Amino acid sequence: MDKRPAGVTGLYNAEFMDHVQYPDYKYRMENATHTHEGVNPSCGDELTFYLRMADDGTIGETSYEGHGCAISQASADMMSDLMVGKTPSEAIGLCKLFGQMVRGEETKDDRLDVLEDAAMLKDISHMPARVKCAELAWRTLEEMLEAADPVTEGASVKEG
Repeated sequence: MDKRPAGVTGLYNAEFMDHVQYPDYKYRMENATHTHEGVNPSCGDELTFYLRMADDGTIGETSYEGHGCAISQASADMMSDLMVGKTPSEAIGLCKLFGQMVRGEETKDDRLDVLEDAAMLKDISHMPARVKCAELAWRTLEEMLEAADPVTEGASVKEG
């Protein structure tokens, strides 16, 4: 009999593990326009997030470095992929939506579809001790963008 919490069973699937074992965005970015460090003091996960803005005002490139559990690392890789091509306002809205999802505040699949691969972390809401792990990269990016452009603080995800 499997005694793991309900959400854990399907979380560590092949797609999730691919983000952990073969991350596309885990590297130090040279000439980043923005960097920000994030730490999860409850478990010691930490990362530095790098971002380069494109000439059109969108996010042109993202990457991260750091260490932590599989959830924090996979979440950072998924988030990095999602943010390329987004405006800072759109990115902040996605960060807020992700936070609502992992805290169980937003559960509608049609709303969460915009999170792409990161929507697979929905069941983290059933594992309260792991929510901060999943949120680390997202909180780090949100803090970075809000500090860089306070106008975007009330940002939300565009629906369409």
